[in-house]
Amino acid sequence: MGRFDSLPARDRIMVALDCTPDEARELAGRLEGHATWLKVGITLIYAGGLPLVRELSERGFKVFVDAKFHDIPHQARGAVLAAATSGADLITVHGSGGAAMLEACHEGAELARERLGHAPLLAAITVLTSMDAAALASVGVRRPIPEQAAALATLAQRSGIDGVVCSPKEAREMRDLLGPDALVVCPGVRPAGSALGDQSRVATPAQAIAAGASHIVVGRPITQAPDAATAFDAIEREVANAL
Repeated sequence: MGRFDSLPARDRIMVALDCTPDEARELAGRLEGHATWLKVGITLIYAGGLPLVRELSERGFKVFVDAKFHDIPHQARGAVLAAATSGADLITVHGSGGAAMLEACHEGAELARERLGHAPLLAAITVLTSMDAAALASVGVRRPIPEQAAALATLAQRSGIDGVVCSPKEAREMRDLLGPDALVVCPGVRPAGSALGDQSRVATPAQAIAAGASHIVVGRPITQAPDAATAFDAIEREVANAL
């Protein structure tokens, strides 16, 4: 049995708050008692700062800080520790930052464990879900997307990172590659009939879970719904059925 296999459906859905700080607070209020995880991306981080992460954490949510750290090892180590101290339960880092940076991020998480009594999970970004093969080639990566994602995932795991963020289209390969205990977080998840937005490699919640995702990230289908809690509950039921 894998590390995350016993999680209930509710704890596998991460709601992306891609909005202003005030809108994030309002959405958090509407999702209290429904969602476990809220995702704070770079737009919201720069608008609200880490104090907003602490505020959401103190309201009882688990907070996914999707900061995608990519810097020299010293800075990356300190950034992970700072985010963890502010209440982050999961932090993203770029797999393309290399082994030294990834190992420094792991060290930052372990420093948080020593100081706070717990460490955040770390997930490596492989290939952004908005990128297709042509976009990847435009930045000099000629390998097919699955090969590039696998190479970065393997590097991250060897460097002490808990798992990866990847497209649902690579979830099965990531699960098979990294094993049953790996964190596999899939954005680009849309319930059937939802608009794709700026995502190019998507799947439904049930498809992502069936493919091996431990967690899924859903934004606009919940946050832009007339009733965010009702939209969340519908996705929770779909995930529960897939489990």
